[in-house]
Amino acid sequence: MSEESKLANPAPLGLMGFGMTTVLLNIHNAGYIELGSMILAMGIFYGGMAQLIAGWWEMKQGNTFPAVAFSSYGLFWLSFVGLETIPTILGGFEYEATGIAAYLAMWGLFTGWMFLSTLKMNRALQVVFSTLTILFFLLAIGFATGSDMVITIAGFEGILCGFSAVYTALAEVTNEYYEGTIFPVYPVE
Repeated sequence: MSEESKLANPAPLGLMGFGMTTVLLNIHNAGYIELGSMILAMGIFYGGMAQLIAGWWEMKQGNTFPAVAFSSYGLFWLSFVGLETIPTILGGFEYEATGIAAYLAMWGLFTGWMFLSTLKMNRALQVVFSTLTILFFLLAIGFATGSDMVITIAGFEGILCGFSAVYTALAEVTNEYYEGTIFPVYPVE
């Protein structure tokens, strides 16, 4: 590929879309803000669409792991918004805590599997995927048991997860721009 046709690194876009949306949702889970249009709009446009775009760019570059990760989590955000809005829009559907627990547990299993692949990547991505795995399982347990305390704990853990993705995105942009390690991501050696 010639220098002129080189695609930019889409990972920071996907990581920022994931990270910022995750922080905002988990500020809600921690009990500080209501789940409203701000979080749902972020879920559609930045968490959802930006990650799908990043996933497609990664596919174009032949990068399987980030293509699967960004596309899947982009679709997670779109499905999350659907779960939150479809009962209100269509009526007649109920928000079932046990169904949401199963949904979150499946995402936890998927994320745990993705985490295994990060063991050959950098430490920053390992933190993102390990904290996300924990987040999904904490939320699944919280919804399955009806425990507000577990969901609140998950909220704080999710804020950490989201900021770890934001850090990784900003490190990738800054390090690339300065052509060196300004913010370490600690590659696996």
